[in-house]
Amino acid sequence: MSTTTVVQSNRGAITLAIGLYLVWVLATYLLEGRIHTFLRPEAMGARLSYALIANVLIGIGGSALAIRFLSRAGTLSAAQAGFRGLGHAAIAVAIGVVLGFALYALQGAPTWNPVVLINAYSQVLVGSIAEILVCWAVIGSVSQALLQDRGRWVSVILAAIIASVFFGAYHFAHSPPFNTVPTVVFLSVIGLVTSVFFFVSRDVYGTIAFHNFLGILGVIRALEASGNLSAFESPILPLWIMAVVAVALLIAAQVLLLDSGAAPTPPRVR
Repeated sequence: MSTTTVVQSNRGAITLAIGLYLVWVLATYLLEGRIHTFLRPEAMGARLSYALIANVLIGIGGSALAIRFLSRAGTLSAAQAGFRGLGHAAIAVAIGVVLGFALYALQGAPTWNPVVLINAYSQVLVGSIAEILVCWAVIGSVSQALLQDRGRWVSVILAAIIASVFFGAYHFAHSPPFNTVPTVVFLSVIGLVTSVFFFVSRDVYGTIAFHNFLGILGVIRALEASGNLSAFESPILPLWIMAVVAVALLIAAQVLLLDSGAAPTPPRVR
């Protein structure tokens, strides 16, 4: 492959990754941040619209299509983007749940009410899936693939930082208090923790399970501060259903778009 072709391919990969990110951020702002959806537990219609359009359609569907395209273009493989075998995913999810729950407890869990935890986990899960796919499976993996000539560890470290910064900046599109500079900086640091899990495990499902525990803490505290936590003390079935649907769609996207359209694996990242 000529140098010109490589440069063009790299530019195309960067354009695709950043373009997906910007569309996702814009949809998040219009459907969540602009109308403060997270702070209105009663606004189920707005919540479902945000979840379906920003996170399911763009976050899951758009990311799967981007990874398929990048895989067929030879930029990275689905495995490098975190989609591996069932056994690997099961182990990664188990580890992610244990570590995530431990971090939730160590950060001073604001509640142990199981219904509140399930509601919060379900609400955050759809967004977490989109966050992991866009910021880590796409932007993080593309960054590492394009930086691999700098060496394995340097490329991983730089990709981890890039993914974490993009993750933090994404929250400017959200409701208060997530859209403040201190919170964005804090979340970028938290993103580094997620980056460690992702680049060590190389598994999307395990990273989602782990990262979601980091997300529920912020949501529960925000609801508590706004006086709306009591709304989560009863089962919110639409949130549960949406969470199950989002996971099912993620699996379907992998089977239909990635596993069935897999291209030859690009050279292993050094």
